[in-house]
Amino acid sequence: MFDIVEIQVRAGKGGSGAITFRREKFVPFGGPDGGDGGRGGDVIIKADSSVMNLWGLRKKGLYQAAGGGDGKAQKKHGKNGDDLILKVPEGTVVYEKNRDGTDVLLGDLGKGGEQVLAARGGRGGWGNIHFASSINQAPRLAQAGDAGEEKIILLEMKLIADVGIIGYPNVGKSSLLSIATAAKPRVADYPFTTKEPIVGVVEVEYGTFVLAEIPGLIDGAHLGRGLGHDFLRHSMRTRVLIHLIDGTADTPLDNMIKVNNELSLFDSRLARKPQIVVINKVDLPQVKEKKDDIKAAFREAGINVRFISAATGEGIAELMRTVMGLLKESNVRTEASTPKIFRPRPRHSRVEITRKDEAFVIAMPDLERIVARVDMTDQVVKGQVRGQITRWGIDKELEKAGVRYGYKVRCGNIEWEW
Repeated sequence: MFDIVEIQVRAGKGGSGAITFRREKFVPFGGPDGGDGGRGGDVIIKADSSVMNLWGLRKKGLYQAAGGGDGKAQKKHGKNGDDLILKVPEGTVVYEKNRDGTDVLLGDLGKGGEQVLAARGGRGGWGNIHFASSINQAPRLAQAGDAGEEKIILLEMKLIADVGIIGYPNVGKSSLLSIATAAKPRVADYPFTTKEPIVGVVEVEYGTFVLAEIPGLIDGAHLGRGLGHDFLRHSMRTRVLIHLIDGTADTPLDNMIKVNNELSLFDSRLARKPQIVVINKVDLPQVKEKKDDIKAAFREAGINVRFISAATGEGIAELMRTVMGLLKESNVRTEASTPKIFRPRPRHSRVEITRKDEAFVIAMPDLERIVARVDMTDQVVKGQVRGQITRWGIDKELEKAGVRYGYKVRCGNIEWEW
């Protein structure tokens, strides 16, 4: 089972704007008619109930959306790039990995149909119709399309279950799941027979709930012993935990305390979830003999313990009814969904002027997209770019920064004299 996958996503590049002019016979008003480029496709991650794991996303290292088409004459807009939709299981949490090693939560896809934007497609460039004015009636300016966002995305799957069974290895968790549900987990007389979470549906009278078996924990799991505690992420969405304890253990109460310590070391919220403490193997004579002593030890700790036999089925029906009642009555809520975060793009590009290598560098995306699209060696084009710089007020910012006649000015990869 692959429940953590890291992928690289790249949104589509925007199409370039067109530099075209309408020159038709018998058309009295010609002029620029270059259309805008289409936007690049987004990369979207969407929860789908038909997807069971993240295995399919391990096949490729890079997932890329389609780019936008270039603008055309007659003000024709370039085709928008198709979005790339990556389907993941319900319960997948999406993170963006930053260069500094930190993870930023993008979304928690708890239900089928929920989706999150992983990488935004680049904007299409403006065609030359946008640069026409009373003093520039034949603009030979247009913008190149923006590059799409490129990110490293971490996908972490957390099973969605109402109740989780936790406990040391080989205490009977698989046996309990197989009796209470139609699930068929592997059952054997040695530790760690379950190496991935398994779920089943429990039917109690007129209701149902989802029961999940979480692979066994041991003391020191947070240090990587046994299977570690990575699988505990699948318990985060549960509302109630069944803490199963082997009745043949020398100190059942100590075992419960050690497992709860591991829960706290993984996530303190997990240790605070309601627990039903259950002693298994009550069918064995040695457990029957010390049943009263076990009850007394747990009673001193303020815990009402239950006894079952996963081998014979004794006490399991009553346990499931108790769980159903707790689910109905409990005010415990599942882990809250992540609030949607809106990060709107600025309506107008800000200009920043810096000095580097004896040149004044203009940092303004809208202008950078123009100089990347046109031929700055053409004096007409160069003059029109200068006019656009004046129209956007960049010349005033340059003068504030100390630019004078003959100084070098750079924007993008293009450099010229002021």
